Amino acid sequence: MKPPFKHSARTRVGFSDTDAQGIVYYGRYNPYFDVARVEYLRALGLLHRHGPGDFVMRANDVEYFAPAVFDDEIEVFARVAQIGRTSITFEFAAYREPDDVLMVTAHQTMVYVDLPERKACPIPDDYREKVVELEGDDVQH
Repeated sequence: MKPPFKHSARTRVGFSDTDAQGIVYYGRYNPYFDVARVEYLRALGLLHRHGPGDFVMRANDVEYFAPAVFDDEIEVFARVAQIGRTSITFEFAAYREPDDVLMVTAHQTMVYVDLPERKACPIPDDYREKVVELEGDDVQH
């Protein structure tokens, strides 16, 4: 692990992820972040939730440092950097393996929304508790 990250997921660059220059097209990193976020939530038992609310994407920013190419193995580290009353911000860092080169970093802020009302509502306590239990003092709340 790479502190403060406590979770990661690995993936491999597919041919369809690359552009005419043979490198990963910038927009294809978002699915890599999705894989890491889904595996993070699965590990916490938070992936399949039932209720009137769900998370929707509010903001997504990415910074690019080095290219990846077809068949590179990528390890994407994921953590919750901040959990507020109605929103949560995930932080990501993707490294190429085996040379451990940092390729991209990202943040995704998601808002918990009452789906029928389409309005922000408080994140459920059990969700918050599991995140804080894993992240400890490394998460702002």
